[in-house]
Amino acid sequence: MITLSNVELRRGTKVLLEDAELVVHPGQHIGIIGGNGTGKSSLFKLLLGEIAPDAGDLFIPANWRIAHMVQELANSEHSAVDYVLDGDPEVRAIEKAIAQATLHEDNDRLAVEYEKLDAANGFDARYRAEQLLHGLGFTQSEVNRPVNSFSGGWRIRLNLAQALMSPSDLMLLDEPTNHLDLDATLWLEQWLKSYSGTLLIISHDRDFIDNVVERIVHIEHQKTNAYKGNYSTFERVRAERLALQQASYEKQQKRRKEVEGFIARFRAKASKAKQAQSRVKELQRMEDIAPAHVDSPFYFNFPVPKKAHSALVNISQADLGYGDKKILNQVNFDLQPGTRIGLLGPNGAGKSTLIGSLTGDLDLLDGKRVYGDNIKVGYFAQHQLEVLDLQASAFLHIQRISPKSTEQEIRNFLGGFDFHGDKALEPIKDFSGGEKARVALAIIVWHKPNLLLLDEPTNHLDLEMRQALTLALQGYEGALVVISHDRHLLRNTVDEFYLVANGEVDEFNGDLNDYQQWLKNYNRMPDASANPGFNEAENEGSLVKESLSSADKKRLRQQSAEARQKLSPLTKKSANLETDIETLNKQLADVEVLLADAEIYSDSRKDQLKEQLNIQATVKKSIAEKEDLWFDIQQEIERLS
Repeated sequence: MITLSNVELRRGTKVLLEDAELVVHPGQHIGIIGGNGTGKSSLFKLLLGEIAPDAGDLFIPANWRIAHMVQELANSEHSAVDYVLDGDPEVRAIEKAIAQATLHEDNDRLAVEYEKLDAANGFDARYRAEQLLHGLGFTQSEVNRPVNSFSGGWRIRLNLAQALMSPSDLMLLDEPTNHLDLDATLWLEQWLKSYSGTLLIISHDRDFIDNVVERIVHIEHQKTNAYKGNYSTFERVRAERLALQQASYEKQQKRRKEVEGFIARFRAKASKAKQAQSRVKELQRMEDIAPAHVDSPFYFNFPVPKKAHSALVNISQADLGYGDKKILNQVNFDLQPGTRIGLLGPNGAGKSTLIGSLTGDLDLLDGKRVYGDNIKVGYFAQHQLEVLDLQASAFLHIQRISPKSTEQEIRNFLGGFDFHGDKALEPIKDFSGGEKARVALAIIVWHKPNLLLLDEPTNHLDLEMRQALTLALQGYEGALVVISHDRHLLRNTVDEFYLVANGEVDEFNGDLNDYQQWLKNYNRMPDASANPGFNEAENEGSLVKESLSSADKKRLRQQSAEARQKLSPLTKKSANLETDIETLNKQLADVEVLLADAEIYSDSRKDQLKEQLNIQATVKKSIAEKEDLWFDIQQEIERLS
């Protein structure tokens, strides 16, 4: 058991922890959360023995083996698999002893060492190391590549694999999903669920924490406050507690009204019934936990973009890739104003290639690309951070774009990204990765784009900034395409998913749970990692098509025509219902504006109050009935499709 008793921890003159108390029982999985600079990583250093408490007592069982994820970039000429194997020093020591005994032909020593290797599960160590690498996105052809041949993000993955390889009673993971895509995140989630030791994890991926931990420790006001349950439970409990604090009431109500507005606007926007149901449920939950984020330092909105009346980008019959390497075949992708798409697909299948082709950064290998007249693109990718002027401040970056804007306008804007006072004027060369990402996002927002292309925008962002970005994207009125491993962001900001896999781009008929199942089936294919263009289900389908007789083909065409006839009135009815729901939501908003006026509760206006309350109840009932009907129609459309 780990115990912290009256612990005080300082970094220079700053007090991170004061009289902190914490008890961690063996086998518990705990999420450590808190704002930037509150001491989360310092707590890990304390547990690792790298720093000592300034006061108080820390106890960790002396025989506990501790594994942790190194944050520095791996630097080695060894192969990736050997680097991961180094995570098990006992097996490595035995292997070295076996090599020495073999060299000296010491058979007695050799027998002893082989017994040790068996006891340490060393005979299958290389296989286990390769499985970890595959789970984190490395292909079989990459496991023997030198560590130094990989880019920074992939070297961080190697650090994670090495930590997972280490036999441990306590595992400390600091932002393990930062450089992972969605597929690797899902794999890691399952691996950690089955980890039998004690796990302490710092993460800003709320879905990931929700699915891995059973307890939350929130570092706030120099204290370690423990909550039973996962992150969603913590949010709800904290929201209830903060809602009781009168001083925050007005600000909470403002934020609640904004989230209610998002619900009203996006309730019937999703193009698939399953996705729409997931969206409504998620937004209603966001409404309930809005007060938990009332003290967030981040608050910004995307300005209303310039209107576009035709397709923003159209790619037709296009082959996409790099140089002579074709990755995607015969792509047809049409982005209309207001479209909100999430891109799904295995690592390396071409999601970033599609984004790069939409921006124009990549030339088409074949086909056509046409941009609309009024298009204004906002593009975020990790390499965008590298092109920032490190000697310039956040303020200067914005001022260069709009030299006529006043100092106060720019300062007010940057304040929403938590760049206040002197921080807005400091050169960004010493900024953290998260701070640079916020500068890049601020620049994009300032440009007022009507097409947003976001490639992993949440990397390095903390939970509060991710929440602020999610809310801002919900209110964004332009077209949106997102690649992200943050499932909470995807569920709350996009209306439909496209699957990039097997060299193709197709609409994905399902939600994120369906994608997780698709991914499990995909990863069970024998050559999935070596051949990302292979899809067993589609391959079987193509064989069936080839064997169809002329009569079968004719029958299928007839069935397809009948389905289209049935679809037409349903689609029309669905569109009419969406219009009705939007009208009713506007009516409801008008009523609630009247009900928010304190004067209506006076004795002289009792009749008006009664009338408005009746209208409110009637409109809410109508909205619920029409939404239920809309969901039923959407499910029927899916079935016929």
